[in-house]
Amino acid sequence: MSWPGHPVLQVPVPPLEPFVRARTAHYDAAYLSAAPCHVHAHVTALGPFLPDPDEEDLALVAKVAASVEPFDFVLDRLATFPDGIIHLAPEPDASFRELTRRLVEAFPQCPPYGGAFGRVEDVVPHLTVDAASNAPGAAVTQASTRRLLGDLVPARCRAERLDLAWYEPHRCRVLASWPLGG
Repeated sequence: MSWPGHPVLQVPVPPLEPFVRARTAHYDAAYLSAAPCHVHAHVTALGPFLPDPDEEDLALVAKVAASVEPFDFVLDRLATFPDGIIHLAPEPDASFRELTRRLVEAFPQCPPYGGAFGRVEDVVPHLTVDAASNAPGAAVTQASTRRLLGDLVPARCRAERLDLAWYEPHRCRVLASWPLGG
């Protein structure tokens, strides 16, 4: 799939917004949104999503969101993917996995991450916080990221809604939002 931007179904995580917003500004300010409803700190439920969903598609997303009750989770454990993405792993992650499974069942034409990680069961729920780097004088590691996070973690969070966000330089925004549990 190739288009100027890409849509993502995501669960916003407001307690980590100041940190993720600052890291986004550091790496690529073109992806900062001025819209107050857009929460950069999120756990992806399904992305990329349909580039131009119609009313029927949006109604189906609403139905899936309503089928998953709001849930609590904690963000404390840092990990790094092989590509260097440093992330916080939600614990427990079962509700995120179930939300993704239900969305993929409803939209099989939208495999998570374009199918890059195989089966839906292999997708790891996470909140991206940084990118590892060995740049001289500016190394970024799990340890340096933990120090930057400071007392923001552990973060006790509650998933209460699902947003359809659009990511494109200078045009990031929330297109729609649905409460979990209806």
